[in-house]
Amino acid sequence: MYRTKAFRAIIAAGAAAFMLAGCSSAAEPGAGTAESEAAGGEAGGLIAVITPSHDNPFFKAEADAAVAKAEELGYETSAASHDDDPNKQSELIDAAISNGAKAIILDNAGADASIGPVRKAVEAGIPVFLIDREINETGLATAQIVANNSQGAALVAEEFAKALGGEGTYVELTGKESDTNAGVRSQAFDSVLSQYPDMEKVAQETANWDQQEAFTKTETILQSNPDIKGIIAGNDTMALGAVAAVEAAGKTGEIIVAGFDGSPDAVEAIKEGKLLATGLQPAVQISEMAVEQADEFIRTGEASQPEKQSVDCVLINADNADQYTLFALEG
Repeated sequence: MYRTKAFRAIIAAGAAAFMLAGCSSAAEPGAGTAESEAAGGEAGGLIAVITPSHDNPFFKAEADAAVAKAEELGYETSAASHDDDPNKQSELIDAAISNGAKAIILDNAGADASIGPVRKAVEAGIPVFLIDREINETGLATAQIVANNSQGAALVAEEFAKALGGEGTYVELTGKESDTNAGVRSQAFDSVLSQYPDMEKVAQETANWDQQEAFTKTETILQSNPDIKGIIAGNDTMALGAVAAVEAAGKTGEIIVAGFDGSPDAVEAIKEGKLLATGLQPAVQISEMAVEQADEFIRTGEASQPEKQSVDCVLINADNADQYTLFALEG
């Protein structure tokens, strides 16, 4: 019997926790020193967009969306990747400061490692709008806009449990330990799957969001656990690495794989019957929200939204995969 009541309770608890966080920041819209120093002005100037590697379609989509929205609003743009290297991120933020950026849109390179560079930009009078990943400090960034990773991962986990019939052994592939999203998604997976006493997690491996690493680790796992029924991964890149390893082992259709992000390649794998489901993060929407809020801040010197903002995810499976566009669903 599937634990839909437990699942709803988890979602409700996550929503309540977010509402509490939102209430604490909603009374005083976010921004650090940059807000107190800004007096407002005309739109225009440079908006710097800094994200992880564009080799990952998710990060490319969010960067492209931010650039397109900024240019639509009349700004010049620069787009660069820190490749999840905190030192490179610091250099790129220094460059944005030197170039007189009016705002920085940042998908950061680590929840702790990014605090210093964000503070440096804010102290230089440049507001920072974080997308996708939060940092472990409030009151610095003008906004931290993220997908509701807990809610989305819970959707994927419930679909995964349903496909496994609520029983059997499975494996989890997790992302970078420095990324808060990795921990949030893993905790949400466990919160749902632990409600199924006949399901057992027999291995958990970090594949660092990387497809090749996920492929290699899944191959090793399958050698020691040949009878597993499923693999749940913290992002689609790792899920696709697992799909390839399962296919190489001749077990497609026998081992169920689920991912997270809503990438084009993952949706194609769903259509082909190789991937069960993914949790769609609205990357384009989040990037556009960040740029629109940056534009408002540049023009008015004020932030009308709370610092912490969350956007719900959507489950994509075989039932709605045909409605997919780039990190969004039609209709």
